[in-house]
Amino acid sequence: MSFLVSPGVHVREIDLTGIVPAVPTTIGAIAGAFEKGPVGSIVRVGSEEELVKIFGQPQNSGNQFETFFTAVNFLQYSDQLSVVRCESGITNAVASGSSFIIRDDDHYQDSFQDGQGSVGEWAARTAGTHGNSIGVSICASATAYEEVNKTTTSATEAKGQTVISLTDASGFNVHDIVNFGETLGFEYQVTAVAADEGTITIKLKDDPVAAGLQNEITSGTQVRRRWRFYDLFAAAPGTSEYATENQRGINDEIHIVVFDFLGEISGFSVTSNGNRTNAVLETYANLSKNPSAKSPQGDSIYYADKIFRSSSFVYWMDHNTAGENWGTDFDGQETFIVMEDGGSDGAGTDAGDNILLDGTNSAQNDAGGRVQGETGATSYVALDTPTNTILKNGTDDYALTAGELQIGYDEFSDVETVDVNLILGGQGGGAGNTASSQDTHVTMLTALVEERRDCVAFVSPYRAATVGVASSNTATENVVDAFNLCPSSSYVVFDSGYKYMYDKYNDVFRFVPLNGDTAGLCAYTDNVADPWFSPAGLNRGLVRGAIKLSYSPKKSERDQLYRARINPVVDFPGQGVTLFGDKTALAKPSAFDRINVRRLFLVLEKAIATAAKFQLFEFNDEFTRAQFRNLVEPFLRDVQGRRGIFDFKVVCDDTNNTGEVIDRNEFIGDIFIKPARSINFITLNFVAVRTGVEFSEVVGSF
Repeated sequence: MSFLVSPGVHVREIDLTGIVPAVPTTIGAIAGAFEKGPVGSIVRVGSEEELVKIFGQPQNSGNQFETFFTAVNFLQYSDQLSVVRCESGITNAVASGSSFIIRDDDHYQDSFQDGQGSVGEWAARTAGTHGNSIGVSICASATAYEEVNKTTTSATEAKGQTVISLTDASGFNVHDIVNFGETLGFEYQVTAVAADEGTITIKLKDDPVAAGLQNEITSGTQVRRRWRFYDLFAAAPGTSEYATENQRGINDEIHIVVFDFLGEISGFSVTSNGNRTNAVLETYANLSKNPSAKSPQGDSIYYADKIFRSSSFVYWMDHNTAGENWGTDFDGQETFIVMEDGGSDGAGTDAGDNILLDGTNSAQNDAGGRVQGETGATSYVALDTPTNTILKNGTDDYALTAGELQIGYDEFSDVETVDVNLILGGQGGGAGNTASSQDTHVTMLTALVEERRDCVAFVSPYRAATVGVASSNTATENVVDAFNLCPSSSYVVFDSGYKYMYDKYNDVFRFVPLNGDTAGLCAYTDNVADPWFSPAGLNRGLVRGAIKLSYSPKKSERDQLYRARINPVVDFPGQGVTLFGDKTALAKPSAFDRINVRRLFLVLEKAIATAAKFQLFEFNDEFTRAQFRNLVEPFLRDVQGRRGIFDFKVVCDDTNNTGEVIDRNEFIGDIFIKPARSINFITLNFVAVRTGVEFSEVVGSF
């Protein structure tokens, strides 16, 4: 372009329509058991931190840590990993009743939203026992937020006292915050309520030794009761601007707090006196019970929408069950119950706690305490008196069956909608720890990649083959015998074992399968070179984070492994742990028995096939054929210039697009490739020559 001196707008046209598009080559994929996260759907993660946030930490049960660290190890080399959490006997923690599984947001919307088939008011966002640590607290009225209508009895309570007698102990809840006749005095937390005896038990708020009253309390002292989380909010819930302006309503707001009851999510433990830390996970202020309520900015503030859209920990389940029809209005139109608290029929609901007002700004009540709305009035949700809800009955199951793994792998089967290049086998033995379970696992993976034909699967041997095996010769025989059972495929890569690494989450050292690293080395090779370069050797094959190997095969053992289609991983002193082979699992001699050749063709096939889509529905004539050749040949010359191929030829003319082909509405392009081959063997001949002999006399003589 011309040199620009003065300001101005300069317009250029760049034509990229004749360019073969680049294709991704570093997207990994893994299916297995995880601590939490969506079930049965693909989630893309880009780092170890994101993996932990979404899918949790490594567990000991069922060797689940193998799957977790396989994913972590791959993410050392790439920032693109598609993860599927497999379904087993896992369930979501719930507020009440038997637990059940909610696989993901789509499953929730299809089967549970609007009270469909749900149990209780709340469920954990993801399945697993971690959900049993979640608590939820709702404040749905000003009186729930704060009350000053109780007093102590005529008895004086001494300093240090923990059981306090009241004129009326009803309405108090465990964990409520109270103070006694003091505006800015000491605050106490309610630890027990005996309403029939008229007493509450208290301790000094946030005090680890559960100290009692700090000052003597005289008879008849006023008691101020506050919601346990009152200090997280500026004021009590009231009436939203939307309700005031659009619904002629009052008291539609609620506050919600999601907290960590057991400390398993936040990492805080139970205090020394047995009290829970209750670390706050999420807060939601001034949400509305009105399904159509909006903020001044136009965002929905309906509590069910907000929780679904924003919460990382919970679903609100039974939130639309109170919208019952209670008759007709004066015009004979259906009208709905509108209430804040009380039972499903609204009996006993106080008029001041309800939402809709009539034309004179008076609450509309029928004889049963129910509030009648106007024609077309929106149904609001009935909310019980605010209490702390602790979720329960969430379950884990980390020991997957082969069938459960298969369902997970099926998520990657659609080549048109799911982009995958490198599939990680995770646990070497699949659903077990035997040669047989490994064979089943490899057979599943082979079927997947042979069907897709655009990616490569990476597999480690079953755990007991090398971990804890004293003899390297025995370990080699175990690995060879196990992989000899597995099918032949150029789309599968075998490695020789496990690496020893530190598990910072559980403060232990573990043996972890190497397939996450071998797949990761392919991703690393793509970044520093090209997919058609071998990911093995000292230049691109160094394994990261390995303290040692389950075993490091010697030269003779490496020969055994290589003959059996297995790539040795070797610990070379002073040089590092290295992938020292680049074979695929193809059993017969072929160009495709090498990783670099297989991945070269995957890149070429995918890129050229993508470009060829633009020839669909065109005419099969010389113009279209020339257009195709002009797309493909520059692309192949570029790959040739980047050392991927030695030579190529593209045939797309009337020799292969005959009249018969044209009449079948077909189009044929023949692409001949001479792939570059990686060096697997180096021979160095050191020749001693007599003095006086010319080198030309002996060169080529042996």
